[in-house]
Amino acid sequence: MKKMKYWLLPVGWMGVIFNSSATPYQEQDIKPLLSDSLDLSFLVPVVQHISFYYHHSEVSVAALGIEGFIEFFIRKGAHISVYFILMCLFYLAFKKTIRASMKTRLLLSFIFTSLYAALDEFHQGFTQNRTPYVGDVGLDMFGALLAFILIVVSFKVRKRRV
Repeated sequence: MKKMKYWLLPVGWMGVIFNSSATPYQEQDIKPLLSDSLDLSFLVPVVQHISFYYHHSEVSVAALGIEGFIEFFIRKGAHISVYFILMCLFYLAFKKTIRASMKTRLLLSFIFTSLYAALDEFHQGFTQNRTPYVGDVGLDMFGALLAFILIVVSFKVRKRRV
């Protein structure tokens, strides 16, 4: 039972993610903060030529303004980072609570993280002014993959030192 405390970490973090995806966009909009706190106009000449579509919407300075453009990358970076952390927390919980090979623990951690990403994106569809998008699940899985790689590399580095 003492080992089960390690499961509080990923479960708690999933609660943080769930709360975030249950919050309407207007309450998470950081464009006003960016425009009130920082003068980002110096970035316009650097990024104004960047334009692409994500979830049927144009992402560019022309379409979103510099604050909206920066916010897009902050929000997508958040997808990557929170699922990076979730993957690490799942791995720690599996490492501390089950007897299995590192490969099995990594695979289980990646699967659990990916499943939660998909379920949470579905859940987001029930939140006002939020839409689920499979591309965001891909970003979440990319964050998990980065954690997977970091865990493997750190294991190999520690193994060489011993």
